[in-house]
Amino acid sequence: MPRYDYRCRACGSTFELNRPMAEANAPAPCPGGHDDTVKLLSTVAVTGTASGPAARPSGGGGGCCGGGCCG
Repeated sequence: MPRYDYRCRACGSTFELNRPMAEANAPAPCPGGHDDTVKLLSTVAVTGTASGPAARPSGGGGGCCGGGCCG
């Protein structure tokens, strides 16, 4: 279930809620009981390890622009 971050405009506290995506924009009262909250834009962290070699784009090259044009 996705986790969403919210901030209370009344008291300034931030809090998280686990809720279905269908309820992402539903009102979320803060733990202090205030109703004036906003959903924050959150970043996604991906952790883990790769199980094999990294994929290379076809055509060889690499680097910042596919090879050839960068010094």
